[in-house]
Amino acid sequence: MGTRRKSRELALQALYQGELAGPAGVLDFAEFCAHFQLNRKAMPYAKKLLEGVLGKREEINQLISRYAENWRLERMSVIDRNILRLAVFELHYLDDVPASVAINEAVEIAKRYSTDDSGPFINGILDAMVKEVVSGDGE
Repeated sequence: MGTRRKSRELALQALYQGELAGPAGVLDFAEFCAHFQLNRKAMPYAKKLLEGVLGKREEINQLISRYAENWRLERMSVIDRNILRLAVFELHYLDDVPASVAINEAVEIAKRYSTDDSGPFINGILDAMVKEVVSGDGE
């Protein structure tokens, strides 16, 4: 497993804990990492993802809501919602991650951490988002 995959998984775990613990749940990233034996190489990109998602959370949530037809964010599982947030952050705010990589990574992480239906669900939302942007209909 590559370092970026580990980084994405670490960021997902921090987002998950933060969401379950309530408003005070997103604790200091270094403190979060201290509780686990981690690949130190994964930490910088994980921190970049975590800070990016938290900093752009409202914009990211709006994008997800726009493409998640008939699904409110609150109805999605915590894991799926945060996998989508990470992928949308990579798609919209990072220039060094190709869309196909961001989508594939999100789907693979969903297969590992979520339900059998999560991979196709996440793929559908992200694919619709990318297709609209490529066709010129998106932002």
